[in-house]
Amino acid sequence: MENRRVKKQTCGTICLKYLLFLFNILFWLAGGAVLAVGVWTLTEKSDYISLLNSSFYSASAYILIAAGVIVIVTGMIGCCATLKEMRSLLIVYLILLLCIFLLEIVAGLLAYIKYQECFPLCFQLDEELRQNLKVNMQQKYQQPGEESVTQAVDRLQQEFMCCGSNNYTDWKDSVWIQRADNARLVPDSCCKTPDDLCGIRDHPSNIYNVEGGCIMKLESFTLSQLYILGAVGTGIAFLQLVGMMFTCCLHHSLKEEPY
Repeated sequence: MENRRVKKQTCGTICLKYLLFLFNILFWLAGGAVLAVGVWTLTEKSDYISLLNSSFYSASAYILIAAGVIVIVTGMIGCCATLKEMRSLLIVYLILLLCIFLLEIVAGLLAYIKYQECFPLCFQLDEELRQNLKVNMQQKYQQPGEESVTQAVDRLQQEFMCCGSNNYTDWKDSVWIQRADNARLVPDSCCKTPDDLCGIRDHPSNIYNVEGGCIMKLESFTLSQLYILGAVGTGIAFLQLVGMMFTCCLHHSLKEEPY
């Protein structure tokens, strides 16, 4: 009977090791996905976000990167602790999981409270972002020393298939458009088929005439990034609960198992 009891405990420990190792692989992959989204946002879309003159949206990319790195490092610690059956490292791993989980809860609560506080000002904030984008387009496009803004605006209009901040009529007040030697009515990047001087016609058949303009497309993109952050955070939080349960079970099993 004693031998059968010991064998059962040993098999249970092996199963727990495999389950916890599988969890760490999933946890590590989740961290890699979060890190990849953050780096992609920062490298490919940061110039769009910079047009809004708002640190709120760019901060989301840095949060994704930091969260991804923390999750990857924690997953590596968990793999080492599981494979080497180090009870002390398992405790460190459990504490890290618990800290990340608590930070996610605190961050979620603060975001909810902040949203409730600023809800009456949401329309005012949206209008401020619209004005920032409009000013950047009208005052800085094709101006000396503002090459980065010019490139960002052209990429924005082509990639999101839009023209102007609110609509294509915003360009009529542009410093560049109002130049005497400029025959264009809108930038060439507004054209559905970009070509040199194609911006001399602002007919909807020639240019993008999207309701809400580029600001709506840009806001949709940045909100989608925040949704991704929330969805991945929720998934990781669920994984953490499972991981903490497996870690506690494995630690207890290693403690009770006879050598």
